[in-house]
Parts: sequence; structure tokens; C-alpha cells
Amino acid sequence: MQPKFLYKVGATVPTLFLLLSMTITARGQLLSDSLTTYLHGLPASARVSLSVKSLSDNNVAFKYRADERVPSASVIKLPIMLEAMERVKAGTLNLDKIYFLKASDKVGGSGVLQNYPDQSRVSYRELLRLMMIESDNTATNIFINLLSRDAINQRIRTIGLKQSQLNRIMMDTLAAREGRENYVTAQEMSTLVEKIYRNQVATPKLCLEMIDVLKQVPGPLTISRLLPKGTVVAHKTGTLTYVRGDVGIVYAKEPFLLSVFVEGVPTPEAERIIGELSLICYTYFSHR
Repeated sequence: MQPKFLYKVGATVPTLFLLLSMTITARGQLLSDSLTTYLHGLPASARVSLSVKSLSDNNVAFKYRADERVPSASVIKLPIMLEAMERVKAGTLNLDKIYFLKASDKVGGSGVLQNYPDQSRVSYRELLRLMMIESDNTATNIFINLLSRDAINQRIRTIGLKQSQLNRIMMDTLAAREGRENYVTAQEMSTLVEKIYRNQVATPKLCLEMIDVLKQVPGPLTISRLLPKGTVVAHKTGTLTYVRGDVGIVYAKEPFLLSVFVEGVPTPEAERIIGELSLICYTYFSHR
């Protein structure tokens, strides 16, 4: 696996460095060294996909297996939210419109809508918030059916993402058994969140609304796990038995993007790894 460099950082590259597929910059050498050392110490079974980037200095970035496709879990809800907001921009979706919940909408897994009475009145705005903040699978499927998989995937391509793809609705166990999985990459989800942060999609007002929603997503076990109390994180988590992911913005002294997925270890171990990677990055961006 050959590393990729934005800048040459020296004539002599440590052997360990050659084992990592990463992007580094001269100014980010300290961060790179810290992350490299940490990743080298992980169990061989732990498969990490990682993308880190400063939001104020493009010369500070780190990538490790960031372009490899991974099962998305609920992180796929990020591009679904984006497509919904693009429909709002186009005037074809009114978030204040009321949806009447049907029995056939309800699926298990995460979320509260599965417990609502049939014909409950829920606005699309509330459905959007439930999809992201509660990771509600029923709300997600309502949006997939409303927007269509094809349109969501086309939006993903329109913003320049080539590998991420929505292939099935939530809790479709038959599709999962047949190998139809939803996929993303750490880098592409980082790029999507950055576009929202920089108002490069939808409208500035809608981007602000999306960031506000992401700030309300709980997730004390992953990116926020070891960070100082009160640290603001705008993110989306994802959990399956075989992958744990978290993607978002950490508002350290110098805000940064962090996108990480962990496979190959039990969920508690994956959560610990994400938390420790987050702390390494937070420490760097808070003191440089």
C-alpha cells in the first residue's frame, strides 16, 4: 500500500510510514506522527478508515484508507438529508407539510416513530430531525421513498462523490443477506460535511439548518467520548454489528473535520478507537 503525499516531508521515510495510505502535509507532521503511531499500535484485526482535515488550513490533512468503501450504517443519512434540502431549495418539498404515518412505514431498529400510532401527524421537518438526531429508520425510509434512491444517488454524484451509494432502505434484511449494502468512504463523507459547512450546497440558510441539526446528534461513545465537556460536535454516527462510524466537525480552537470508520473489532472496542483518534486530533488542533 503506497502512501500519497501533498508535500515531500523528507528524503528518509520510516518503514512504518510506507505501510500507511495517507495524505500529509509538512505543517501537519506532528499530527501525522501521532496518528501513525496510534494506528500502528492497534490490533491487526482492527480496520480503520480515517480522514482528518483542518477547516482553516488546507495544508493540514491526514488520510488513512480514507478512499476505501465501507458499509455506511446510518452515516448514509447525511446524503439523504442533503437531497431533502436540495428539494426544499428547488421548491418541491415543504418541510412544514404534514405526513400521516402509516403502519406499513414502520420498521425496527433505532428511532421512535415505530411506536407512534397509525395516522400520527408528523411534519417533514420533524421527520428530518428524527432521521438525523434519533437516527430514526422509519423516518429515513419515508424520505427514501419520497425522494427515490436514484435521485439520492444522483445527488451524491452531482457533488463529486464517486464511491458512496444508497442501495437499500433501512432494516431491509433480505437485501442485506443478498449483499446489497449501503456504502460510503471516510473521505467522501468528510467532503460532504465540508460542503455543508462552507455553504457549497443547497442555500446558506439550509446549510446552517443542517449544521444545527448535526450539532444535536447524540454520540457520547465515539467522537465526543474523551473530549472536554461542552465541546461542540456537529456529526452523524452509524452502527452495525460489523462497523462503527462517526463523521463530522469538531469545534476545537481550530475546527476540524473528522471522519472515521472501524471494522473488525467488537463495537465497544471500535468506539474506544474512534474516541482516542478524536482526542489525538482535538489535542493537536487545540494547541497548535
